[in-house]
Amino acid sequence: MQGACVSVLCMCICVSVLLHSAISQPPTESDTYTECTDGYHWDLQTEHCKDINECDTIPDACKGGMKCFNHYGGYLCLPRSASVIPAPEPAITPTESNPCPLGYEAQDDSCVDINECEREEDDCQPSQQCINTLGAFTCQCPDGYRKVGTECIDIDECRYRYCQHRCVNVPGSFSCQCEPGFQLAGNNRSCIDVNECEMGAPCSQRCYNTYGTFLCRCDQGYELDADGLTCKDINECGFSSFLCQFQCVNEPGKFSCVCPEGYQLQGTRLCQDINECETGEHQCTEAQTCVNIHGRYQCVEENRCQEPYVQVSENRCVCPVSKPACRDLPFSIVHRYMSITSERSVPSDVFQIQATSVSPGAYNTFRIRSGDENGDFYIRQINNISAMLVLARAVSGPREYTLDLEMVSVNPLNSYQSNYQTSSALRLSIYVGPYTF
Repeated sequence: MQGACVSVLCMCICVSVLLHSAISQPPTESDTYTECTDGYHWDLQTEHCKDINECDTIPDACKGGMKCFNHYGGYLCLPRSASVIPAPEPAITPTESNPCPLGYEAQDDSCVDINECEREEDDCQPSQQCINTLGAFTCQCPDGYRKVGTECIDIDECRYRYCQHRCVNVPGSFSCQCEPGFQLAGNNRSCIDVNECEMGAPCSQRCYNTYGTFLCRCDQGYELDADGLTCKDINECGFSSFLCQFQCVNEPGKFSCVCPEGYQLQGTRLCQDINECETGEHQCTEAQTCVNIHGRYQCVEENRCQEPYVQVSENRCVCPVSKPACRDLPFSIVHRYMSITSERSVPSDVFQIQATSVSPGAYNTFRIRSGDENGDFYIRQINNISAMLVLARAVSGPREYTLDLEMVSVNPLNSYQSNYQTSSALRLSIYVGPYTF
């Protein structure tokens, strides 16, 4: 507390006012905060502690219409009508043994400064440095400490937020630390990103640096494992059975499609039958005809006519009416060849029979004469001159059917024989392939 006489309306009123502490600013690197106490600053010219005029340095130091009065080590906020009469400083009275002021000693006819530090007449602590001044001395604390009373107290630099990330206070100093993924910059305070990709990040394939960390990515055909670092192959073949028409083969980072023997890859996924009869890759003799079927070929004899039939063209056999054995046989047989896939959906149209010549007034019916003992096929007649062979049950290959498809013609208009009946057959060889395509 500080007493002061305030003159208001010619009356002396004794008031007590609280000294306002000076507002201290955060220390900079060049400040020591060891020479002077709060409210004073070190004057390099006079080498003394000099009072800070807070009324000049602090904007709007007093609020509510109060007036600011500077005071030793602080300031007062009083009504604007008040005035402060400072007490006179006590005079230093020389003694008879030392006619000089305190801190000086007589030498000849003059007073010279006493170096208390050299004479060890100071009261500085062992950790403090004694600095002689004119007429006195000061005790200075080491860097990183500030003087409170007679003691040196460590300055907690961390509360001034010198560090960008983490600050660690240590006696007389501090150190800055960075979060993982960062490193200290050249000023030892800021933190800069670490490019882990350039420093050997453990990504097995691709590394992408990000702020404070990194990401691992994989090439096409691979996926990131649970550890976030390793890339493992994607088994594309396990995703779907429709990637390849025949077989999918997984490879590191990709997959490929393969085809069975007798087929070739068309594009990247489909299999196309190789026509060995056209490419010349067959083993048929000159007396045989090459017939291409799914995945392979078949060699058939050029003359497939059996007694009592005789060959009249490449694929046609005729049974002469002059031979008694031909009485109950179809007049002609035409040979045809085809192939189908295994497990074909049913019912499925397989082969259309078409009459090439029809007598006027003739009525035609179609039937399977032989070769379908298991009832795997049936005939659906379309009209008087055509019918469709239908697959009734799903069949698996490889296997071969030889069906005699007969067209029976009845002509009631024949003048010389009533209800004249004749027939012709189509001998169809059907090869069922081993695959479903």
